[in-house]
Amino acid sequence: MLENLLPPLNDHNLPYPDTIHPIVVHFVIAMVLFAVFCDGVGYFSRNSKLYEVSWWNLFFATISIFVAVMFGQIEAGLALAYPASESTLNLHTILGWSLSGIIAAITAWRYVLRLRDPKTLPIGFIVVGVVLTVLVCFQVYLGDELVWVYGLHTVPVVEALKEGVL
Repeated sequence: MLENLLPPLNDHNLPYPDTIHPIVVHFVIAMVLFAVFCDGVGYFSRNSKLYEVSWWNLFFATISIFVAVMFGQIEAGLALAYPASESTLNLHTILGWSLSGIIAAITAWRYVLRLRDPKTLPIGFIVVGVVLTVLVCFQVYLGDELVWVYGLHTVPVVEALKEGVL
């Protein structure tokens, strides 16, 4: 009965035309990396105007990552994950949820720093930004592996799984 209320799944095993998670998450990746870049350049060039650019990128990245995680959860649940892909999908999921909390905490810290003095940043914040960049790059690697190595939500892999080939 409940199945009649849900839209049918397409060739990608999704109820909508194509994956949405990668679209949203690319905005998050760009905003986080650009924020860290602006902080670094602003710190070393003493151009405090770049801190404002960084702040707004972090602010919108914090909102966007929760949208990305929501669609990631939906699409992970609908993915026809096979044993070889499960550990990567699980690690990608755990790191995605962790990054949403980490980015929110860094943004909150940045907000406090901005209230105290919007024209300066401590070196510790720059170091945390570099660590965040490493985590984001690792998460990108895992996401790329899920698509380009394991083929989750790609038509040939979905068809192969439905036919029992994989």
